[in-house]
Amino acid sequence: MGGHSSVNGTLILVLGILGFVLCPVFGLVSWSMGTNALRQLDEEKVYDGSDRGMANAGRILGIISSFLWVGILLLQLMATRR
Repeated sequence: MGGHSSVNGTLILVLGILGFVLCPVFGLVSWSMGTNALRQLDEEKVYDGSDRGMANAGRILGIISSFLWVGILLLQLMATRR
């Protein structure tokens, strides 16, 4: 009713980037926050490009970084099993 609540797309995007660089936990957090933000925007039927675009980009980066870190972990485990 009236305006829409902020989903903080910038924070989600930054966390998605940090998921690649620093720690996989940031990727998981951005994935979760991005999914919730997009769901919230869909429920409110808000389609402004800036918040939605950044939230979606952060979510995608979070997904990719999470799978990347899992792949690295699996490779490490396979290398130590030899």
